[in-house]
Amino acid sequence: MKSSRRDFIRNSSMAGMATYAGALGFSAKSYRNIKGANDRVQVGVIGFSDRFKDAHLPSFLKLYKELNFDMIAVSDIWKKKREDGRDLLTSRLGHPVKACINNDELYAIKDVDAVMISTADFQHAWHTVEAVKAGRDTYTEKPLAETMEDNRAVLKTVKESGKIVQIGSQRRSGANYHAAADFISSGKFGPIMMVELTWNVNQPGRWRRPGLVAQMKEEDTDWKRFLINRPYEPFDARKHLEFRLFWPYSSGIPGQWMSHQIDTVHWFSGFPHPRSVSANGGIYCWKDGRKNADTLTAVFDYGPLNDLSTGFQVMFTSRFSNAAGDVKEIYYSNGGELNLDTNKISSTGGLTEKYASAMGMHANLLPELSLSQLEEKASTEAATGVDSLTLSHIRNWMECVRSRKQPNAPIEAGYNHAIAVIMANAAYRTGERVTFDEKTQEVMAGGKVFKY
Repeated sequence: MKSSRRDFIRNSSMAGMATYAGALGFSAKSYRNIKGANDRVQVGVIGFSDRFKDAHLPSFLKLYKELNFDMIAVSDIWKKKREDGRDLLTSRLGHPVKACINNDELYAIKDVDAVMISTADFQHAWHTVEAVKAGRDTYTEKPLAETMEDNRAVLKTVKESGKIVQIGSQRRSGANYHAAADFISSGKFGPIMMVELTWNVNQPGRWRRPGLVAQMKEEDTDWKRFLINRPYEPFDARKHLEFRLFWPYSSGIPGQWMSHQIDTVHWFSGFPHPRSVSANGGIYCWKDGRKNADTLTAVFDYGPLNDLSTGFQVMFTSRFSNAAGDVKEIYYSNGGELNLDTNKISSTGGLTEKYASAMGMHANLLPELSLSQLEEKASTEAATGVDSLTLSHIRNWMECVRSRKQPNAPIEAGYNHAIAVIMANAAYRTGERVTFDEKTQEVMAGGKVFKY
């Protein structure tokens, strides 16, 4: 790898580098000033997961030659996965890829410049801390953290490190989401009054891995390393491989799905986190030993931030038992709605003249617009067979690793969505109205700090 990297630098002409720089949006002069700009960025994989295989890898393979990236190592504590990862990456990239027994072994490879982290939900924060302390940039999947202790630790460590960390909240790289954010921030939408978020599926196998569970033996993995800072319990292959079904390894619905949608609320509104959360739900359909809800409704109160601002409510609903309603994000103002399912702004539900005149007011109706009309730059990614949002998000990360600019979803975005996730999980598990203590940065339920 060292040899091929040096050969690339030696054999590439400045004209070729100027063309490459232009593709990234840098001038030739500014490109030369970036440390290591002419060098190949070598990536390690932390966790050979379904998310990596189904989304990260296809996107990476569409981009890596253009942006001069490569993958040279994969770390997974389960023997089967690290060997599967090694074999797949070697086949797809056309050169040997090292299989590492754990992250320590991967970080001992000095040529690894950056890592892509898609491990168990509760491990994301810890693995990001490991990575930046080892001097690596990261692409870290969401949710960033499932406890405030982990959340505070990863925020502090990343801020002190100066490393590039992109949180896997890929909506932040979507052209339609940028158009929506710009329309709201321009003031044309008016104050947000209400947000409705929906994420429904009817998939009995959701987050289940029975075939893999049957194959896992304790001697082929590192159970203690898997647990990290969670309380010790005897080896359980289901909790290792189906972690999304079991607290405290995952909050399930809040961490996996709600984290995406609540992140857009923070982005569009400027509110960093909810003021309070109430939640209800349960395991109503899939009686398979899981501990996390298969149905959940959470109601969030945001603000107001000060005497001049308004507050609003967010309602999130999710069920595994019926897919009707699918996935939706709808923002309401007094003048209408912004619908990210249809990608349209409309006057639906807005204040009409009939009702406004009785109060000495005028109608307050939004224009009929498509978000595509507002996009400054439509996505031009060749996204056949690839999640276009993830593709754009990984491109943004790669470009920021080179430019050292902050990515679309920086560590603060992850910290804030994690607060909302932890609050929703605490509200569901305690039955209390949960609040956030700004001074201590703790989630409070029933007057006590929420702990697992």
